[in-house]
Amino acid sequence: MKHLKNTLLAILLISFLGCKNEKKNTDLSNNNKTNVVEESVKVIPIIHGTFLLELKNEVIYIDPTGGSKAFVGQKPPTLVLITDIHGDHLSISTLEALDLANATVVGPKAVTDKIPSSISKNIVTLNNDEKLSHNDVNIAAIPMYNLRKEALKFHPKGRGNGYVLTINDERIYISGDTEDIPEMRNLKAIDKAFICMNLPYTMPVESAADAVLDFKPKTVYPYHYRGTDGLSDVSLFKKIVNDTNKSIEVKLLDWY
Repeated sequence: MKHLKNTLLAILLISFLGCKNEKKNTDLSNNNKTNVVEESVKVIPIIHGTFLLELKNEVIYIDPTGGSKAFVGQKPPTLVLITDIHGDHLSISTLEALDLANATVVGPKAVTDKIPSSISKNIVTLNNDEKLSHNDVNIAAIPMYNLRKEALKFHPKGRGNGYVLTINDERIYISGDTEDIPEMRNLKAIDKAFICMNLPYTMPVESAADAVLDFKPKTVYPYHYRGTDGLSDVSLFKKIVNDTNKSIEVKLLDWY
């Protein structure tokens, strides 16, 4: 009887220690997990050069095109940024179809000259090297233009805008239609960069990659990469960048 009692006590002790160790291992496993933190700026690709940046209290539409159907399910904009006059950036019919009641529409003079005052009560002209604050967003307009002789006719310097947005401590670069210009290569402390690459209108992937390796954004999004011969090879762009600098994150989103 005494032997049976001792056996039962031993079994209970082993079970207790096993449960204790299991709890300890589980706690250790939980401590090793990486917390998933939502980005303060959400990127929503629409198509080609059109996308949204969504913040807690701000919704930014960049070059809205595609009519109201392209934005079904999206929040209405508080800020609209337009880079250039071409139809894949400035779509009057899309602006007319959107709810711009609480939105400020920003663009260079070549753009704002083409926007009817009936579209919005808040249309602001912002040219190269000018700045503007809109609620929590600081906007700097920078040049976008072509360098190659055969492409100079597409985007002359001074007409269109690239943009650098500062939101809290995050800096976001939107290239617009440009080549690998000095103003891009000289950018500093960029967290997110949206880089165009389509021929014959902007630049090849090799030039885009070379510029990115120069100014070293933390994350780069190839966008606006449909040209006359189809889509540019964004996988090649990613390979060129990461073969040289693995610390630059290249995010390939669904634009088409």
